Amino acid sequence: MPIANAAELAATARQNGQAVGAFNVTDIEITRGVVLAAEQLGVPVIVEYAEVHGKYVPLEIIGPVMLAVAAQARVPVGVHYDHGEDFEQIKRAIELGFTSVMIDASHLPYAENVARTQEVVRYAHARAVAVEAELGTMTREGGSPDDVDYASLSDGYTVPAQAAQFVNETGVDLLAVAFGTVHGVYTQTPTLDFERLAAINAVAGVPLVMHGGSGLSDAEYRAAIQAGIAKINYYSTMAYNVAGAVKSRLNTETAQTYICDVSAWETELVRQDALAKLAVFAGRS
Repeated sequence: MPIANAAELAATARQNGQAVGAFNVTDIEITRGVVLAAEQLGVPVIVEYAEVHGKYVPLEIIGPVMLAVAAQARVPVGVHYDHGEDFEQIKRAIELGFTSVMIDASHLPYAENVARTQEVVRYAHARAVAVEAELGTMTREGGSPDDVDYASLSDGYTVPAQAAQFVNETGVDLLAVAFGTVHGVYTQTPTLDFERLAAINAVAGVPLVMHGGSGLSDAEYRAAIQAGIAKINYYSTMAYNVAGAVKSRLNTETAQTYICDVSAWETELVRQDALAKLAVFAGRS
């Protein structure tokens, strides 16, 4: 099956009152587990490589794996470059065959965010690749959620009118917005501004993306989708829980264990976790 475009998957999900799940992957086991879950449920999915995960596996190694798994899947699978800040790396992902990329300049002043996003949009659109950008602030990937003052997060929430302006000025296909979510595993209870999210959705004109999608309740996922979220990024909670389950099994396993056994456990644990989330995102649960 041809590799899908994340923006098209999100647009279809939006029309259907759903969200497409987007899972960061750092190895073949996560990639396969996510796609197996999507195939089991019969829903589209997106596998993502985050730029900060280069410390675990280089793009040039995991990228072709992601593309191969996506091409062989029985459901539409998008292959996305997540939280890109290095334009040369973004270009490299496009050259490899990624069908969408994210330019994350949200930490810069508005005008600089616009300028950097415009540059990526021009390059990517000329190659039929969709672009996601981010407007608003939350903790950076790899930062500690313990350092976040949840009460002050609203200072950086996305402003609806500015979101509409940003989309118009940049031509982005997907917009990640800040309304209370935080990257990483939650250490406090987030307060999500669904009213603001709905207001952004009413004027943005493109599918909206939730970053920091780990650790929320099913009810919060459903409310976010109802308010306009069409793509949900999910990684930290899954990665943490799967690692814990593998550790527990290693500590209790009585049979001889080989690294290939651990690989199979990881794939299955990811499949189970992704299956549960995809069912919620698709309105099946």
